[in-house]
Amino acid sequence: MSILVTGGAGYIGSHTVKYLLEQNEDVVVIDNLQSGHKSSVKTKHFYRLDLRDTKSLDEIFKLYKVEAVIHFAANSLVGESLENPYTYYDNNLYGMMCLLKVMRENGVEKIVFSSTAAIYGEPKELPISEEDEKCPSNTYGETKLAMENMMKWFDNGHGIKYISLRYFNAAGASEDAQIGENHNPETHLIPLILQVPLNRKDSINIFGDDYPTEDGTCIRDFIHVMDLASAHYLALEYLRKENTSGVFNLGNGNGYSVKEVVEVAEKVTGFPIPIIIKDRREGDPAILIASSEKAKNILGWNPKYGSLEKIIMDAWNWHKKFPNGFPKE
Repeated sequence: MSILVTGGAGYIGSHTVKYLLEQNEDVVVIDNLQSGHKSSVKTKHFYRLDLRDTKSLDEIFKLYKVEAVIHFAANSLVGESLENPYTYYDNNLYGMMCLLKVMRENGVEKIVFSSTAAIYGEPKELPISEEDEKCPSNTYGETKLAMENMMKWFDNGHGIKYISLRYFNAAGASEDAQIGENHNPETHLIPLILQVPLNRKDSINIFGDDYPTEDGTCIRDFIHVMDLASAHYLALEYLRKENTSGVFNLGNGNGYSVKEVVEVAEKVTGFPIPIIIKDRREGDPAILIASSEKAKNILGWNPKYGSLEKIIMDAWNWHKKFPNGFPKE
């Protein structure tokens, strides 16, 4: 029996594949390589495939006797989602519909889903708990919330059990510096900051310094990507043992402002990192901090790499090793 990882050549997907292989799981990866990197995946079972190709997807389910799915495949850029909502509904929602259809037809009843804090929108309470109001402020968050609801009704109608992991700001890289974060174009804060000491940028843009925070910049809860990877494995084990659906936040419970992240990056790298203040971006909440008590109590999840310095150090080690990102495939 195999675990199918969709979007497994992406940032969080590839780190989760690495973790699953270390647990001796039989892993099959599919990815259309729109934003993923084949060289980040070390499993022998890799297929370049779009979820919406249900015929080919069905063949993989049958060939590998898929036991469960860990689903990462989705578009995930907030700004792009506001500019091109059609792409996000087509890829994210229709892709999920195709996946659940093939799962149902093959009797596969376990799925771990890569969700996001973006489903909450601007929080009314901090830290954010799983029961708090969901009011996405962008198309990306809206599609992820709709995907969660789709799984809920497939559970109700077809018995497909799911765990939805709503994580906050993923960052860092594997400790052995073999895989890391490489997007094109890059939009995530920490790799953008690290482009300055890599001499790829002269400065870092900060979007808004007039938020209701101590230094005026947005506050985010950063979580090490390998802690996220371990959470996906624990969620899979929970489904195997309990066969019960659930949703869980994943974060460190600590918030850091954008300016604080820059300061820690300067300390880690030993380089000055100039900043330029830009206007706010549409759809950016001021503060996002998670309560992860539910994941700790029920899944037994305990993040190992909680410090921002550790997160940035691992990212920096990977970027120094691969300053131009993954080799061309």
